Amino acid sequence: MQYICSVIIPFYKYQGTGNDFVIIDNRTKVFPSSNQALIQSICDRRFGVGSDGLILLENHEEADFMMNYYNADGQQGSFCGNGGRCVVALAHHLEIINNKTLFAAFDGLHHGSIIDNIVSLSMSDVKNVKLHPKHVFLDTGSPHHIEFVDDTDAVDVQERGRVIAHHVDYGDEGTNVNFVSIGQGSSISVRTFERGVENETLSCGTGVTAAAIAAFATRKVSNSKIDVTTLGGELTVSFVLEKKLYRDVVLTGPTQLVFSGTLNI
Repeated sequence: MQYICSVIIPFYKYQGTGNDFVIIDNRTKVFPSSNQALIQSICDRRFGVGSDGLILLENHEEADFMMNYYNADGQQGSFCGNGGRCVVALAHHLEIINNKTLFAAFDGLHHGSIIDNIVSLSMSDVKNVKLHPKHVFLDTGSPHHIEFVDDTDAVDVQERGRVIAHHVDYGDEGTNVNFVSIGQGSSISVRTFERGVENETLSCGTGVTAAAIAAFATRKVSNSKIDVTTLGGELTVSFVLEKKLYRDVVLTGPTQLVFSGTLNI
């Protein structure tokens, strides 16, 4: 008789303005991160836990911890802003950190702070904002195509986003796509199609950050602290512009532990 051994792994389901993640404390390296099919199945909303992506919280020699992010298609992704905010919340929940942290991710080191359920996260400096006649392109830890529209509610984000995301100009890796409208004062509204998820998400941290910087760079807003409305809730982006470098970029918003459980793999 053949016995099949399984491993039971605890997980936490977090969401940040509707952008949801399965997060696993993988400091013991028990999770098989190279198993793309497994990650896909966990993120599947019908047959798995269901999420926009999976995050592994792992040890790091210099920082408090390492964040490794995987898209819902199972492939390792670049940086995820809302995922970064959620993993800070989990690290606080697990008492790995107090109210402040320095952690490592795909694009380098990030500072984070948490008060109640509100997490502020330092984002990468942005050095190159490419202004095109009909769109803006920039990288905020992940690549983002920005289009300004009169009304985000009138956009077929799924259809238009998929076409742009996989346009030949963006190569094999593609890009994330954001549709942005300008509100009153320093506010904007954003809807995002995420590559890897291959769908519209309720919010995207790096996309919100890219949209805010693009709105400022095109002089559609004049403030360097911008309130952003997504389908999943409200976020704030602040930054300092110095000699064409956007630095001290901070993304702030709520997080929530939705539920926790175990995976039998």
